[in-house]
This record gives sequence, structure tokens and C-alpha cells, in this order.
Amino acid sequence: MDIKNITVAGGGVLGSQIALQSAYKGFNVTLWLRSEGSIERTRPKLERLRGIYVQTLEALKTDPSAFCRGLTDSPDTPPERIDELIANVGRAFDSLVLTTDKQQAFGSADLVIEAIAEVIDEKDAFYTSIKDLLPQHTILCTNSSTLLPSAMMGFTGRPDRFLALHFANNIWKNNTAEVMGTAETSPEAYDTVVQFAHAIGMIPLELKKEQPGYLLNSMLVPFLNAAEALLANDVADVETIDKAWMLGTGAPLGPFRILDIVGLTTAYNIVAASPAAQEPGSTAARIAAMLKERIDAGHTGINAGEGFYKY
Repeated sequence: MDIKNITVAGGGVLGSQIALQSAYKGFNVTLWLRSEGSIERTRPKLERLRGIYVQTLEALKTDPSAFCRGLTDSPDTPPERIDELIANVGRAFDSLVLTTDKQQAFGSADLVIEAIAEVIDEKDAFYTSIKDLLPQHTILCTNSSTLLPSAMMGFTGRPDRFLALHFANNIWKNNTAEVMGTAETSPEAYDTVVQFAHAIGMIPLELKKEQPGYLLNSMLVPFLNAAEALLANDVADVETIDKAWMLGTGAPLGPFRILDIVGLTTAYNIVAASPAAQEPGSTAARIAAMLKERIDAGHTGINAGEGFYKY
């Protein structure tokens, strides 16, 4: 694998995580953001993640249950090695380059991971704007949660080097990476992305064919939609719905805590794109309106300090 320079497009919930994790594992990482305002909104996310990495590693010195697969290889990591890893977190954070300059971001990238909004027109505009800046060898991945790469590959100018690389949230702990190509993706590009996922501490989950929602979100999105429908239809409040799931299954988090972590903007974009959301009075339309009201108030999830819950 000849991958050294990584560019992550988008500094949202997952974009910021992908960037810091890749830098932590030794890659040169550039974060491309749309504006100076986006850069300023991304910095606190990265600072928060740095704190989580350091606190988790410090806790591992005395508590093996703090072990996270994306941060170290074993819960029995010696304290002196943990100190080295903590220092590496600082180096990784300091090495990140945040820029709005597309030539700087994409002109020497070996691998680009797109993590922008879950809106097909925005992805079309983005890929079209960078395709002539990318070196010929660059592999381009989408971290889209639900959109198929085949629906976007025509925008990229490199369908043979375009595929999906989808991460679960909290990637230092839930370290999966779903790898999904199209009929046009070359085996070499696919294998390189699998190797890259290994190199940043992920467990690659290789899909045999395209599937909307991939593996994780094929299961997660219907679950979250069901919870949102209960709230939108006034069946119960947020806390009661979460309590029902947690007490009934033993899960540590309910659906609305999960939505706050995922980010309400992503949840909104997914439901708003559905045909059912275009029907006035439908449950999907009510869910979209409920999410939009919170988003407009700035309550977009845990990174904003408030979503369905306050943090």
C-alpha cells in the first residue's frame, strides 16, 4: 500500500474522527472545509476528540475495561507504552492541516475520504469541483451513510478508483470500516482501501455487493426511524422511549442518545430525502419537521452541546 497523504473532506462528526484517527496512526492528514467558519467549528470537535483519546489512554493504565481497539492493541499495554501513545495523540493533533484551499487539500492526496452532507447534489458539486485537481493515482472514497457509490461515481471522473468507506461513530472504540465498491471499482483500489482501514486500526467489513445503508445502517436507520416515529406521533416522550429500549434490551444507550451522537443534521438529510417525507401529514414529514425545528435552534447533537438531550 503506497498511501501516505490523506485528505478528509468535511469536519463533521465523522470527518473529524477520521482525520484524527488517521493522523494518530501516522498518516499525513489534511482536512478540507468549505469556509473559515467551518474551520472554526471543526477545531473544537478535534480538541474534544484529543481529550477523549488522552483520557481513555490514561484510564487504561489502571482499568483494562478502558481498552479501545482503535487506540492500542491490547488491554495489557504497559504504562510506558501508553505514555508514548498519549504523546502521539498530541503529535497527531498538531500535525492536522485545516484548509479551504482545494489545490492544497487535493493536489497531492493519495486517498480522499469525502464526509460532507448526505445530499446527492452537494456531493455532485463537490466531486465535480475536485476531479481535475486530483493526481491520477488518487483513490476517492465516500463515507456516505446511505447513498450508493454507483449513484455518485459518474461525478468523480475515476469510477475505477471510487468506492465507499463507511465508519461507525466513535471510531477509536467502534472500529469498523465497511468497504463497498461498485461494478466499476478496480480490485486494486478495493484492496488498497481494505489495507488502509487495517492501517488506521479499523476492522474492515468487506461487502460483496452494493447495499443501501451498507451493513450497519441497514439495521440502525430503521431502528432510529421507528423511535423518531414514536416521538413524532406523540406516543411517548424522548426519555420514555429511550428507557424502553435500554431496560428492555440492556443496551447502554437509547435511540435518541444515539441520534445526538450521529448528529441531527445527518438524520434529517436521510429522512428528508425519502419520498414519504414529501407527503404532507405523513409520519416521515412530521419526523423531518421535528428534526428541522431542533436544527434551526442550533440543537444538532452532542457536538453542539444539545440535541434531544443537553450535554
